[in-house]
Amino acid sequence: ETASPSTPVLNSEMVHIVQDWEPVVLRKPVAATAAGIAASVGKKGGFSNQTANGVSIRQLENDEDEAPMTLPSVSRDLRIALAQARQAKNLSQKDLAARLMIPAKTIQEYESGKATPNNALIAKMERNLGCKLPRSK
Repeated sequence: ETASPSTPVLNSEMVHIVQDWEPVVLRKPVAATAAGIAASVGKKGGFSNQTANGVSIRQLENDEDEAPMTLPSVSRDLRIALAQARQAKNLSQKDLAARLMIPAKTIQEYESGKATPNNALIAKMERNLGCKLPRSK
């Protein structure tokens, strides 16, 4: 019997492979579950009580500032300068957004002060509008 290279040859001496249908149960290491989340299980993987920068998680949790972290927003100077530059070119928010290939909502957010400033996008706006805009620091 000759077989083509694409079809395997079955030999009567081959051992039949039996599927193992036993369930596999995965459990956490005993040391980590007993000590809780703050347990340290070693250098690779597991739990740690420090952030990647080496700051203690408990220190972050116990900050006196109970105020939520806020992201920077667009400054008033940038909002006004952007609107004036856009209007000087007789562009609507939608037209400027189309030129920059971004959603119109982004321009609305920048002009209303709700956006988080992105210096790369501000530079793109400057090139398109032909003027300097105030940058975030």
